[in-house]
Amino acid sequence: MLVNRHAKLTTGPVGRSLIRLTLPMVMGLFGMVAFNVVDTYFVAQLGTRQLAAMSFTFPVVMFVGGIALGLGVGAASVISRAIGEGDTQKVRRLTTHGLVLSIFIVVLFVTAGLFSIDPLFRLLGATPGVLPLIREYMTIWYVGMVFVVVPMVGNNAIRAAGDAKYPGFMMVVGASINVILDPLLIFGLLGFPRLELRGAALATVFARATTLLGTLAILHFRERMLDFSSAALRHMCDSCKRILFIAVPAAGTRILTPLSMAVITRLAAGYGPGAVAAVGTGTRVQAFALLVVAALCSILVPFIGQNSGAGRTDRAELARHWANRFSFVWGLFCLVVFLVVARGVARLFSDDPQVVRNIVLYLSIVPIGFGLQGISMVISAALNAVNRPLSAAALNLVRMFALYVPLTFVGSRWFAMEGLFGGVALANVLAGIISLLWMRRICKKQDFRTTSPELLNDRI
Repeated sequence: MLVNRHAKLTTGPVGRSLIRLTLPMVMGLFGMVAFNVVDTYFVAQLGTRQLAAMSFTFPVVMFVGGIALGLGVGAASVISRAIGEGDTQKVRRLTTHGLVLSIFIVVLFVTAGLFSIDPLFRLLGATPGVLPLIREYMTIWYVGMVFVVVPMVGNNAIRAAGDAKYPGFMMVVGASINVILDPLLIFGLLGFPRLELRGAALATVFARATTLLGTLAILHFRERMLDFSSAALRHMCDSCKRILFIAVPAAGTRILTPLSMAVITRLAAGYGPGAVAAVGTGTRVQAFALLVVAALCSILVPFIGQNSGAGRTDRAELARHWANRFSFVWGLFCLVVFLVVARGVARLFSDDPQVVRNIVLYLSIVPIGFGLQGISMVISAALNAVNRPLSAAALNLVRMFALYVPLTFVGSRWFAMEGLFGGVALANVLAGIISLLWMRRICKKQDFRTTSPELLNDRI
């Protein structure tokens, strides 16, 4: 039976199970982040103007990624709980409807995105000399957006079934294709046309299209988790409500990441294109440090979801504690590593002394907050898994608007780039402390360990 085959996260040692599931995701995310860094490296060879143009696109690309991840979290949460409950038809229905919903949302965003490129990037501080380059890249990227969003939702459904290996494998395959195509299309090697920034966008679209085909094939032929019958489609509205109840707040919290990127990019723009280029490079390199925690959080949702659905909330609570401790230790380790390698990494991306200096500043200051930032990520994932998305969203809103925006603004005004990056680090430290205190309050108010997830009220 499909559910019995998939419900494999409710037994075995918790720590060992999380490590086993996280490792394939680390490899997949490593591939994606490596592609982003390599992509940035190739574009940097075109010049500072091209690198600045691509850096301006990061907040928008991350915004769309936040929408996709939010939909994926919503789908993974409801699907994993359905698997834990043992309801095969519900699993198939929710998976199918999650994919259909993602396509509908893509159509809306593509339409809005194509008509808002110029005003949006002017708002972010793009200059007339950079704006045409941004337009070249984003027009192609928007058209291929379906290949970015739908695979994320599909891979989350596969992870909800307890398989982390295939999504990780497909992420590596997609990243590898992207890395191969990048130099061919950007520089016009081996007979390909020299497309520069347009080539970088096309390489991304082609690579993501490959992952879409692979993901749909696995869901349909191996996992048997799709059902496009008229009977299943009649329950579309109910499924969408369940998914969106988790997805909307989850997407909202993930949108705060590109929003924070937009804030820091806008503040850095006041110091010139070199500062923007340094911020874009620094954030991409930073992703290497956080990908292990991100992989762990992506696994926590189906792990806690399946165990909550099966009534094993003791295992769900133990998983959260284990993930908190690991994330903090990992953050401290990454801080030490970046302090050692910051200058060498900066010189890989630019020979401009000002850009190098700002990258070194970023990689020496921002990682101070990694440990507690990881704890914030873990607590947010745990809350989404047990049907408390509003609590998770509230924590991230506090981080963004009560901490991140004012601290980076004041820091940049008083201490220039050092203050800007210091504001980022301090915001993450304070957000982690608040998240821990908030979770303790929730557990005292309503026992996280013993309350059925179907009966949880999402009161903040």
